[in-house]
Amino acid sequence: MIDVYYWGTPNGHKVTIALEEMGLEYQIFPINISENDQFQPDFLKISPNNKIPAIVDQNGPRGEPISVFESGAILQYLGRKTGLFYPTDEQQRVEVEQWLMWQMGGLGPMLGQNHHFNRFAKEKIPYAIDRYINETKRLYGVLEKQLIGLDYVAGEYSIADMAIFPWLCRYEWQSIELDEFPNVKAYMQRMNARPAVQKALSIHV
Repeated sequence: MIDVYYWGTPNGHKVTIALEEMGLEYQIFPINISENDQFQPDFLKISPNNKIPAIVDQNGPRGEPISVFESGAILQYLGRKTGLFYPTDEQQRVEVEQWLMWQMGGLGPMLGQNHHFNRFAKEKIPYAIDRYINETKRLYGVLEKQLIGLDYVAGEYSIADMAIFPWLCRYEWQSIELDEFPNVKAYMQRMNARPAVQKALSIHV
């Protein structure tokens, strides 16, 4: 059994998609970030950076519970644990890892800033809005080129796709016209058609 400390954000969806795709048994522990649950001392013991998601695998690698925070690290852990969607061949693994890190270091943070300044900030700052919309479009362009001739970002379906896709789901928040990125649009349709993805996205807490 894997305990999932979760809220329905793109980063939260990454982990539930992986758990569903890998067929792992899990239970959800809601962490309501709008009520600052992420700052509770018990949660900070698991996720010292006060961010969701985090997991506790009751059957860790030494047969004891292990906690993991940071969504990318969780995906890598689950991929190693199951041997699924995370290749053991080094060349293939590098392909997956570089796109996973692209999401962690670029797509997620930049789209998150887009959401903040474009949608949630009380003060609308044109410079910030333009900066993050432009960077979002650049990143969509990078993904558009990568997907030429590919169904998934590293060739075969992988944890990198599980990381990338949830951030694309909020394209309307990001001032993105999907028709301008036909490969990305087709990729999203493929991802949306996966039963495990559908189930993960349907979780509401």
